[in-house]
Amino acid sequence: MPTHRVLYLLGPENVELRLEPIPQPAAGQVLLHLDAATTCGTDLKVYRRGGHPTMLSAPCPFGHEMTGTLAAVGSGVTGWREGDAVVVANSASCGQCRFCRAGRENLCTHLLYLNGAFADYLLVPETFVRRSTYARPAGLEPALAAMTEPLACVFHGLSAGDLEDPTECIVLGAGPIGLMFVAELAHRGNHVILGDLVPQRLDVGRLLGASETVLVSGDRDGGDKLRAATEREQGAQLVIEATGSPAAWSNAMGAVATGGEVLLFGGCAPGTTAELDTHRLHYSEITVKGVYHHRPATVQAALDRLAGGDLHLENLLQERCTLDGVEGALGRMASREILKAVVST
Repeated sequence: MPTHRVLYLLGPENVELRLEPIPQPAAGQVLLHLDAATTCGTDLKVYRRGGHPTMLSAPCPFGHEMTGTLAAVGSGVTGWREGDAVVVANSASCGQCRFCRAGRENLCTHLLYLNGAFADYLLVPETFVRRSTYARPAGLEPALAAMTEPLACVFHGLSAGDLEDPTECIVLGAGPIGLMFVAELAHRGNHVILGDLVPQRLDVGRLLGASETVLVSGDRDGGDKLRAATEREQGAQLVIEATGSPAAWSNAMGAVATGGEVLLFGGCAPGTTAELDTHRLHYSEITVKGVYHHRPATVQAALDRLAGGDLHLENLLQERCTLDGVEGALGRMASREILKAVVST
């Protein structure tokens, strides 16, 4: 029986590349041959912690940013055929609960997740075939197409904000997601100030359109430094936190202008808390929003943007590896040597 390779997460910082029979799609399913997958900050967190509270539980296949070519199509599948190039999002909503009916599919009561992008093949369940599979535009490089999912999260985050006209924005955190925020905000004509701990990441931010960069520490003074970089040192109307650090959540509050908005995008570890200036939150009418994941509309919007070639996100892809090199790539992400890696079979 033909076999393929699948990278499994077994526990904290413990992965194993296994040989398994190539699955065959049942009715409603498709078999995806992975053309490219990309590593991300969530993969790194999952690798370090050995799991994720909602997305996966070890032992399990690993990886979730993907694109590929349909190798086989199960009976009853319509709209797709063998040989089609597609992007598969890593979650599928039910389409029927109150959140789905309101267009907030990211909060779906029955949201399903799909992992296993670090493999030669992936069996795509029926719900994902119907609700979370998208045609990959002709000419779009697979390595870029694989980044549809994180960019879709960025589009969802921006759709949650009150951002109608170009304005002064702060992005706190120059990891891959933060840099995608920079690229999209700059593309929309905003003046973007980027703060991070790592000078090399700030350099990438400038390539992607950051107007100004600020080298911050992990201390509580980061908000003051970012505020000082804004016009008249009054803070920015929109501040996006993209690190997942409680200290950065507090610093984001310190960098926002009166009447402004803070989007808390970076997910902190369970059980953590952040300090907020309650007086300023109330009397300055600061709006604070948590934003999570993506929706079908933002997946399609992100894929369209990537096809347009406007954001130059190839600057984030700083390493290429095969399946047996994923663990090493995650280690280099942890030491901030690289931002993302492209994994090919």
